[in-house]
Amino acid sequence: MTEMIIDLNSDLGEGFGPWPMGDDEALLGIVSSANVACGFHAGDPSTMRRVCALAVAGGVAVGAHVGYRDLAGFGRRAIDVDAGTLADDVLYQLGALDAFARAAGDRVRYVKPHGALYNTAVHDEKQAGAIVAAIRSYDPGLPVMCLPGSRLLELAEKAGIPAVAEAFADRAYTPEGTLVSRKEPGSVLHDVDVIVERCVRMAAGEAISAVDGSPLKVSARSICVHGDTPGAVAIATKVRAGLDAAGVAVKPFGVG
Repeated sequence: MTEMIIDLNSDLGEGFGPWPMGDDEALLGIVSSANVACGFHAGDPSTMRRVCALAVAGGVAVGAHVGYRDLAGFGRRAIDVDAGTLADDVLYQLGALDAFARAAGDRVRYVKPHGALYNTAVHDEKQAGAIVAAIRSYDPGLPVMCLPGSRLLELAEKAGIPAVAEAFADRAYTPEGTLVSRKEPGSVLHDVDVIVERCVRMAAGEAISAVDGSPLKVSARSICVHGDTPGAVAIATKVRAGLDAAGVAVKPFGVG
């Protein structure tokens, strides 16, 4: 019987200076991959170094969580930036985080866009292409984490960059498989039992319910539990326990 394996990731290092956000240390004891903010939508050098050190010490894979240059909007506002500038911004963030990961004794293992950049790269070819160009110029073997069916996933695969399809534990989906906008009611799920059940079903390759109640199959190698959601640690703990109970091994993607 084939072992069921899923990666569990979370957005971490999203504090800024004296303003903390989330419980990085607790979540690093639960997840297998850490999407670490790189200073553009959140984070700062000291936070980046601290989270990288904690992740490496705990055997958690470090990922560069790259975003728009938008601290005030937490990277959740779409920005009409030209492709060349965006590619440079992504490369800058990737290199900065990799320095801290290497100082901790490892390296950045993957790239995941944040917030509005993630959502824009689902359908915008120029911005998706800019992310791909930045990764190729740094390390074409570096995986990119993205939404199944997105332009980013398609362009990454065409460029020979490993693409890791991702699902979300606590976000509602449209029938088309995209995320319901955070501006819409019901876009974020709060019922822990529902979240756990959805995660187990996605890990097992089974369908979940879209926002309209229709069945939706989300193929993913990694599931994201958001670190800034109220009660994030409790939710992540129950998700991990639910996966364990269902016989799903939680490991960084690419690890058999």
